[in-house]
Amino acid sequence: MPYIEDTERNPLDVAVDALAVTAETEGELNYIITTLLWKWLQLTPEGVNYPNINKIIGVLECAKQEFYRRVATPYEDHKLDINGDVFQQ
Repeated sequence: MPYIEDTERNPLDVAVDALAVTAETEGELNYIITTLLWKWLQLTPEGVNYPNINKIIGVLECAKQEFYRRVATPYEDHKLDINGDVFQQ
C-alpha cells in the first residue's frame, strides 16, 4: 500500500472520490484508470519511454497485489467459512 502522509493524501482523496462516484461500470473504471495513467505519462518530463512505462506497470502490479491482499483475500476467507473448503478431505 502506498502509505503516504495525510497531508499528501487528503487532496488526492477529493479527486479520487469524484472519479469513483462517476464510474458505474467496469469499462468506465478501466477508462478512468487508463486515462489517469496516460495523462501522468504525458506530463512527466521524459514522456513516453521505457522507464516510465515500466514504472506504470510496476504501480499497477503493486496496486493489484495490495487490492487482492486487503480486499479479495478477506472476502475469499469469509466465503470459505460459509461454504467450506474446496479441498475437503
